[in-house]
Amino acid sequence: MIDATMTRRMEEATRLTRAGKLHEAMAILQGVVPGGQPGGKSGTRDEATPDESCRAGHTFEGTCQVREEEAPASRSASAETGSHRRAEPSAGAAPSSVYGHARQATTGTFPGSDVGVPSAWRDKWRQLRETVARPEQARHTSETAAPGTFTAGSFTNHAGTREYKLYLPSGYHGQALPLVVMLHGCTQDPDDFAAGTTMNRLAEEQPCCVLYPAQPMTANSSKCWNWFKAEDQQREGGEPAILAGMTRQVIDTHGLDASRVYVAGLSAGAAMATTLAMTYPELFAAVGVHSGLPHGVAQTLPDALAAMQGGTGSLAGGGTARASGWASEVPAIIFHGDRDTTVHPSNADRVAAQYAATLREDETASHRESSGRVTVEQGQVADGHAYTRTTHHDGKGEPRLEKWQVHGAGHAWLGGSTHGSHTDPRGPDASKEMLRFFFCHRQDERSMS
Repeated sequence: MIDATMTRRMEEATRLTRAGKLHEAMAILQGVVPGGQPGGKSGTRDEATPDESCRAGHTFEGTCQVREEEAPASRSASAETGSHRRAEPSAGAAPSSVYGHARQATTGTFPGSDVGVPSAWRDKWRQLRETVARPEQARHTSETAAPGTFTAGSFTNHAGTREYKLYLPSGYHGQALPLVVMLHGCTQDPDDFAAGTTMNRLAEEQPCCVLYPAQPMTANSSKCWNWFKAEDQQREGGEPAILAGMTRQVIDTHGLDASRVYVAGLSAGAAMATTLAMTYPELFAAVGVHSGLPHGVAQTLPDALAAMQGGTGSLAGGGTARASGWASEVPAIIFHGDRDTTVHPSNADRVAAQYAATLREDETASHRESSGRVTVEQGQVADGHAYTRTTHHDGKGEPRLEKWQVHGAGHAWLGGSTHGSHTDPRGPDASKEMLRFFFCHRQDERSMS
């Protein structure tokens, strides 16, 4: 008899098999965590207790606590997704849980691979194993995508495989729409992030397609994007190469506007968004960084923790991007709560320092302000947070960089829906403001400036 635990293991093993990760899939079916012992937990979050997950290592966002709750039955499955959400981290919660790479899988034969696997699953497992193609060339698979649907897909290239969800607005009929790439934070997934940011609903109001890459637990056990690892901070390698390749494939498949491609993320996803802006500036016309960190400031666990706690080194205290060795011409919009206890608010200034609008060291701050290059606005959301918005303009008066310091806000997507995790509905609405900023920019205009 197949119990619920084995059913969950088989579902995860099926996903890993289709991604070419046969070792990990077999380990899950046998009740083995990669690097663990037979008969242990399967590695799925619903089987591990919070304390067990937290003791396993380190993460760089939130906690391991899990709470399952049903979403309202009236919620749209396409515009806001994810019926089960995780609990938000408590204020001041210390970073916990795990990160790490799964060992590389092959498509060979595994001696004793059927040991411990119920006979009811063996035939299906063998069929799946036999149909897995070697990822020697980029490949892309997806469900049939139709307007107004939220479909699943998978992308593979030389750097690895990632699954994703793609939202096509109901007004899409093959025209060259913009594309917004949304990178979730730790412990999240595409459904959760779509529900929390409400970006699919906004894509109906301001037609665009929205791509949500998924970070699997096999790449990072808390599903964080590996912004803090040297191998995932480079062009044509690691996670940046996978994400850039996936983005290009979606553009080509659906005939989207390659000059209007944008990337945004939360926390670890925001740090990876900045990495993409640094390593693939020709691909992205603008970037949104929510509660994130600068690119290239961490390559080890101590570096990452130091950066999250306020930072040390060349960018500490708002140092220049030139000193860090990294800078990007990509226009950027930055959101950060000044009560963020997970990623220190000083990181907003450090991120801004890596973008072109703040690199004009030959101009004094007073000269920039007097010439109208920089404007500062104080605002208040009705029944919500106050904020300070600092905007850097180019020679044509267009915004090149916006930094939103939100007073009293913690580590959460501002203006988001409680249908998703890590959100703060008290605003300002980061999703709307990011789309407004994004749609002011296109790649061909930047290349001519």
